[in-house]
Amino acid sequence: MPSDITGTEVLEENRSTGERQFRFIPGPLFANIVLADEINRTPPKTQAALLEAMQEYRVTAGGINHNLQRPFFVLATQNPIEQEGTYPLPEAQLDRFMFQVNIDYPSEQEEVMIVENTTSAYMAQPQIVMTGEEVLRVQELIRKVPASEDVISYAVRLVSATRPSRTDGASKRPESVNQYVSWGAGPRASQYLVLGGKVRAVLDGRTCLSKGDIRSVAEPVLRHRIILNFRAEADRIDVHRVIRDVKEWVKE
Repeated sequence: MPSDITGTEVLEENRSTGERQFRFIPGPLFANIVLADEINRTPPKTQAALLEAMQEYRVTAGGINHNLQRPFFVLATQNPIEQEGTYPLPEAQLDRFMFQVNIDYPSEQEEVMIVENTTSAYMAQPQIVMTGEEVLRVQELIRKVPASEDVISYAVRLVSATRPSRTDGASKRPESVNQYVSWGAGPRASQYLVLGGKVRAVLDGRTCLSKGDIRSVAEPVLRHRIILNFRAEADRIDVHRVIRDVKEWVKE
């Protein structure tokens, strides 16, 4: 239920006065980092409660808004195999996730390490890497990375090319987009292409955004925002093929 993650109100009685009042008990959403395991197993109204937290950084309970502490971000997993008893996330909520990261089987060496650590008495000792204040300062720094109008225009043209032609002519899109895409990425994809590109530039030791940074983050930003049609399924066309066509089509 939504209250399982947002929190709930309990009725308390003052024993000395007999007065009763509601007190809000925060749920697990009141954290800096939230991991939602197999998020598609939650019912739609719980997903909607999570959507509010991700978009508005607040929780509404009993008609009262409770602000979430910054920094706040959500990581979520979905099991791609078992779909029984699941509730696919609506496109509006998927759009709130910056990246979709596909995780394959671990390598043999990684699997050996996993088995060794989880079948022994080994206990991980987490170390403080950054404080919340430092994370906020880094986020502010990323937004200050300069981006030329030409690079931003490239990001927008890349996203626009994922949308099937409606009225502005098919020549502005790859043929695979017009054939296989039911719905393309929205403006939030352009925002995340630029922000993700800025992070990549900083990690690479550069102080300005390039088109190569935009291209490097295109797949994780776009793959969950492009909705393919039945023809794509029949022709065994996946979203990565469409993204590759878009990257080749849009000239730098």
